[in-house]
Amino acid sequence: MNFKIVSLLSIFILFGWNSTQEKKTTDLAYLVAIMQGIYSSEKQSIDDKEYFNISLRMTPIWKSKGHYLYVEQAMFEKQDSPYRVRIYKVSQRNNEFISEIYTLKNEKEWIGMWKTPEAFDNLVESDIELKPGCEVILKKQPDGTFIGQTGEKTCPSELRGASYASSKVTVTPTQILSWDQGFDKDGKQVWGAVKGGYIFDKIK
Repeated sequence: MNFKIVSLLSIFILFGWNSTQEKKTTDLAYLVAIMQGIYSSEKQSIDDKEYFNISLRMTPIWKSKGHYLYVEQAMFEKQDSPYRVRIYKVSQRNNEFISEIYTLKNEKEWIGMWKTPEAFDNLVESDIELKPGCEVILKKQPDGTFIGQTGEKTCPSELRGASYASSKVTVTPTQILSWDQGFDKDGKQVWGAVKGGYIFDKIK
């Protein structure tokens, strides 16, 4: 084969691969960037009394270890007592984006630490525990939003008599739509919104 052709082919492969890798990195970084922030479902709670005014905070932590977000979810008037404290690890596998869910073993010690995210540098991996089967698999849509959900009956839950939980999520630059539901062993819903997910508007 002609040397020039080989050289051009090598350059094409090299730059083509770099372009693909750069796109993956860009998409992942973009997803994490639009996920972080402070959210409120206040508008939805005003429009529909079946929904509560919920506060959602997602703060980047552990930057040297990857893409991690510290998450607190609370009734708006009780933000110092969140009912959900989690860490999300966001990664990419081919064209899918995976948000793995971790609990904190001593979560009360970390409540409010979103104010000083550098404090999480003292967090070690033995302090968190993966919720297997509860990861949310997202895909980027043509309009730039990310839509996904948990696997079917893969996320165990014992809350209020549930057998498993499911989450459906849509992420945009200005909103996160989240529909969390719990079902018993017969598939009957026992907790979570009935009509549709919560609409969290980004306020900061």
